[in-house]
Amino acid sequence: MALAGRLPLKTVLIDLSGTLHIQELAVPGAQEALRRLQDSQLQIKFVTNTTKESKRRLFNSLTTLGFPVKQEDFVTSLSAAHDLVKKWQLKPMLIIDDAAMEEFEDIQPADEAELDSVVVGLAPDLFNYETLTKAFRVLLRPGARLVAVHQARYFARKDGLALGPGAFVKALEYSAGVHAHTVGKPAADFYRAALAGVEPEAAVMIGDDANDDVAGAQAIGMRGILVRTGKYRAGDEKKIDPPPALVCEDFPRAVDAILEAIAASA
Repeated sequence: MALAGRLPLKTVLIDLSGTLHIQELAVPGAQEALRRLQDSQLQIKFVTNTTKESKRRLFNSLTTLGFPVKQEDFVTSLSAAHDLVKKWQLKPMLIIDDAAMEEFEDIQPADEAELDSVVVGLAPDLFNYETLTKAFRVLLRPGARLVAVHQARYFARKDGLALGPGAFVKALEYSAGVHAHTVGKPAADFYRAALAGVEPEAAVMIGDDANDDVAGAQAIGMRGILVRTGKYRAGDEKKIDPPPALVCEDFPRAVDAILEAIAASA
């Protein structure tokens, strides 16, 4: 069976945007599918590269859509970026959406002359020439760091695919001659933090991004399920090696596959 592994399944990691919902529209049947998965007693974590909202706002958005979620089950690249800024004691220029700034409310603002780093999330209103030029100038300073909350190439909106922050991170890397430290998916450390000690072989990841969700998870030994919603485009499953453990039409069908695999192994 595609989801068979060396260890019994303990944990399911679930992407949010494009997998459970697209903006304020839930994937049909996703709420009930999540309840069925929760009834299986598996540990469930929501792992997301979403950077336009704080963890609190994400929780509120999901509960408004009818998803039975707990805020403590969210693992976000935004909070991971915050932790890295604290660990490295940076004085960053934050290119972060206003709705996400509360994640950094304990980071003391620095004078422009003291800035020693740039943190880039998804902030469409800030991706303009003057803001990026200011970031470029910060990165020219000796020892300056570029932190990418994630480097997604694009994401799904109701009106179609839209540019992700990766394009703007690459522009800064190219012009400033620096290499970005990427915090979120597909970084191995991000996945290991989400697993919280569970062996990767006992976990599965469900997401709509073949590279960041599936390939990133499978690189550390997890199994990956690619869903054909959100940013998925025909043939994405053929663009990674190894291919996904399973490809499903949507999140409810991915849950069906997991529960069937558990029943077959009982």
